[in-house]
Amino acid sequence: MTAGRPYRGPVKAVIFDWAGTIVDFGSCAPVQVFVDAFAACGIPVTPAEARGPMGLPKWDHIAAMGRIAHVADAWLRLHGHPFGAEDIDEVYRRFLPLQVETVARHAEPIPGAVEMIAALRRRHIAIGSTTGYSREVMAPLQPAAERHGITVDNVVCAGDLAAGRPSPLMCLQTMIALQVWPAEACVKVDDTTPGIEEGLNAGMWTVGVTVSGNEVGLTRDAFAALPPHEREARRGTAEAKMRAAGAHFVLDSVAGLAPVIDEIEARLAAGRRP
Repeated sequence: MTAGRPYRGPVKAVIFDWAGTIVDFGSCAPVQVFVDAFAACGIPVTPAEARGPMGLPKWDHIAAMGRIAHVADAWLRLHGHPFGAEDIDEVYRRFLPLQVETVARHAEPIPGAVEMIAALRRRHIAIGSTTGYSREVMAPLQPAAERHGITVDNVVCAGDLAAGRPSPLMCLQTMIALQVWPAEACVKVDDTTPGIEEGLNAGMWTVGVTVSGNEVGLTRDAFAALPPHEREARRGTAEAKMRAAGAHFVLDSVAGLAPVIDEIEARLAAGRRP
């Protein structure tokens, strides 16, 4: 839309991330695989370190882990040279088959995700998705998720375009595939800060999810087993990170998305933009 004619219509598309957002409570599928891939190269990393760059394309994620000070130092001592592009390739070569092997076991929907997607469809809202997973990883994950009732209209993967998150390209490609515009008619939902930045850079409304996602980083049962004060502390820390990344709204999970869509449509009707 032009500067003088703001879009005042309804939400046309919601673009979801996958792990931690609509499937895989706690975004657990990638974490141990990163740990194992680095261990196979003789470098110990912790699950917390593996979670740090989550949301980036996996090659970029490995590169970011290689810049952690103790990882870079250990690589130099063990391999005799700084961690570089060829080393990222080697870790990724070990990572990819492990991820393909395990990802379908983490296809169970986030509670409420199937129902929320159905509710959005009843409102004639298209369902797009972007992911830091490559096509090789999505090949087993998507049909496994569909067997659980998760269906989307489009998937854009890391590696499909010249740049992944936090660039806007995957979101913009989703708009093209779904034939929806303008960007302010779209909502990006994600559990990682690069995913929120992706939506913001595309000019979309953004919704961060916390309890179900990477920032809390626990299975549903593990989160429920925490003492109440610790649950609130973890939720609060995750929410602060999402808001610092620029998320317009923050939820525990996608189960609470419907009122947010209502609020976004009210803001659009008033001539407001993301």
